[in-house]
Amino acid sequence: MLRSLAAATAVTAAGGTLAACSSGSGSGGSNQLRILVLKHPLTKPMAQMAWTKRLEDVAGIPIAWEEVSADWDQKKSTMLAAGDVPDLIVGTGAISDSDLATYGTLFEDLSDDLDAIPNVKEMLAAKPELTALATQSSGAIYAVPGYKRFWPPTVQHQYINRQWLDALGLEMPTTWDELYDVLVAFKEGDPTGTGAKVIPMDWSPVGTTGFGYFQSVQLLGSTGLPLSSGGGQGYFLQDGKVSNFLIDERYRDVMVFLSKCYAAGLISEEVLTQDYSAYQSAARGPGDGVATVGFTWGWTRSDRFGPEIYEQYEAMPVLAQKAGQTAPVAWSYDGFGENFPANQIVVSASTPNKEAALKVLNAFYDQEMSLQVLFGDIGPNIEKVDESTYKVLPAEDGTDPSTWKWTSTLADNGPMWIRDDITVELPTDLQEAIDETVPLQPAIDNMDLEKDVYPTQFIKMTAEDISAMALVNTTMLNTTQTKFADWITNGGVEEQWDDYLATVKASGIEDNIAKMQQYYDDYMASKQ
Repeated sequence: MLRSLAAATAVTAAGGTLAACSSGSGSGGSNQLRILVLKHPLTKPMAQMAWTKRLEDVAGIPIAWEEVSADWDQKKSTMLAAGDVPDLIVGTGAISDSDLATYGTLFEDLSDDLDAIPNVKEMLAAKPELTALATQSSGAIYAVPGYKRFWPPTVQHQYINRQWLDALGLEMPTTWDELYDVLVAFKEGDPTGTGAKVIPMDWSPVGTTGFGYFQSVQLLGSTGLPLSSGGGQGYFLQDGKVSNFLIDERYRDVMVFLSKCYAAGLISEEVLTQDYSAYQSAARGPGDGVATVGFTWGWTRSDRFGPEIYEQYEAMPVLAQKAGQTAPVAWSYDGFGENFPANQIVVSASTPNKEAALKVLNAFYDQEMSLQVLFGDIGPNIEKVDESTYKVLPAEDGTDPSTWKWTSTLADNGPMWIRDDITVELPTDLQEAIDETVPLQPAIDNMDLEKDVYPTQFIKMTAEDISAMALVNTTMLNTTQTKFADWITNGGVEEQWDDYLATVKASGIEDNIAKMQQYYDDYMASKQ
């Protein structure tokens, strides 16, 4: 899946390293509205989207778009430190709660502006979850969330090349040991019949700030460890208790298995250096109908492997760690983060064009504007059947629906409110994702959504706790992400585990766990 740039680099690294795609950046001032927008590098320029012209009409002044598709964290740090914030910043998670804890005074508190943004006011009333998501512990609303409505409980699916299995006379693996044997057969058995070199296993780029979508930490589900939103910085909830998988023996077991696979030549040699585009491209093969990747993770088959070879692949259930395992398996629950995306748009506290900025913010949450932000312009991308019925159209040139969406519009990166009372005929990739969740559903059903999924979006911590925890996480991840790469390529997990554990615990991770536990307990008590 062509993931949200912000989501892909914050708690998830699925977006990988994205190429720059920028336009002229206006200097601001009363005669124009500066809007910085985070975009996927495939997304066409904002000026080429018809719906942006409607925003300019609403604003009543020209809009100067500043389009960012790479190095956002670095650019953001410089921008916030200098206090040079454009009139609006658009992008899911572009400005995080951690940013707001430190730089909140740079952004408009919208809690007393709700009458000027009636679409937002109505959305918050219709979806009380979003009020909790938007409101800081101080009562301020700096960033407006959104509602996407249609996404399945997980956006991460596990795939294997069924055509290769059949060609080599192999059964679908059900355990790690069986998977290992299958991957060896893929490497040594010429599953394509062409003698071409294959990649038995591959996953999306892992970043320095944590784990994310379509990555090998999904194997934690085999051990019964429940994830959410791809894994992030390792924190998880199980049976109402907060912990971090980076200090859990089940993570050690995953690393031992992956190291074994890498040593046997079963994992892509580029897995630790490739960007997201290379990861996607490898799985689509060289373009001659011959597949390259045997086992991997992705959004849908058509998105991961492309229209030419996706039918070679089959969505898999969760593997058991061991034969005869009695412990129930789990998976990653992503429904909260996908359907209730946080921090989609903020307004500068010092904008000279506050009225225009609020008009534009409000317009993003209009019924038809939201649909176009998510799926593309009415006309080429969406058919309007009547005032409450819409059909998302396929690309005329046969481009897969996920790529079509992300090239046409901001997609998941944009602010939106998809109403519950409208009818939308969805693109085929969303239905495909729903269908491909079926093999994973038993594992998801093993998870109690109140006791096994930490409600990150709906918990607002104090600025002091956010800052303190961020410092711990930075120190912790300096160790964990370096060791992840080292252990994959060089091994030594079991020999180094105790020293590693001591170093990570010295970062203060157990203090973070205790804080998160208290916030979780308080949140659950507030729901009684």
